[in-house]
Amino acid sequence: METYLDVYLHANGEKASVIYKKLLQMGFKPTIGEHDFVYNWKRIVNLEEEIAFVDTVQVALKDTGALIRFFTMR
Repeated sequence: METYLDVYLHANGEKASVIYKKLLQMGFKPTIGEHDFVYNWKRIVNLEEEIAFVDTVQVALKDTGALIRFFTMR
């Protein structure tokens, strides 16, 4: 499974480079195209695991001003 992440930055928020580094530390890889980042689970996960991961990303990006959108597919 893969979870794709789109990031929308606020002009008064954290720098893009800081958000980029935080996401890399969480295991995301940058992509070119429709989505900004991808996280490869390397296995099938259940909904609870995915929600817990989204919670973790939200905590990591708290107070950065970033808006995030997730899309997961098998």
